[in-house]
Amino acid sequence: MSFNKIILVGNLGRDPELRYTAQGTPVCSFSMATNERRKDRNGEMQDHTTWFRITLWNRLAETASQYLQKGKQVYIEGRLRVEEYIDRDGKPRHSLEVFGTDMQFIGSRGDDTISERAASASAGGGRTAADTQADLSDEDIPF
Repeated sequence: MSFNKIILVGNLGRDPELRYTAQGTPVCSFSMATNERRKDRNGEMQDHTTWFRITLWNRLAETASQYLQKGKQVYIEGRLRVEEYIDRDGKPRHSLEVFGTDMQFIGSRGDDTISERAASASAGGGRTAADTQADLSDEDIPF
């Protein structure tokens, strides 16, 4: 058995880019930075930034495109893949790519105009508990 899962909390480095495949499937991509503080050999605090390329599909892609923008903080879960390539100067390079399966918006309501229903989305169609409750009628309750 093998397992590949990554959880990131960071800030968008650029606005999300939404496009569609030939079959009409939405796909959204953006860059995301995570930061960590650590002491160097001299005991001074240094910031270390790691960049990731994030790719989201289907309803999750549309939600990200609609509500996220450069600088906003977001929680992403997904699968990590390291892409290797040769740059223009002929040097081997690598980039960290995450295929997102879950996303949560982070931040206070004062910072964003995101509605409660859009505050959380998942790869399973982006339905929230409020959506599920709104679909229930008295006949659906078992008691």
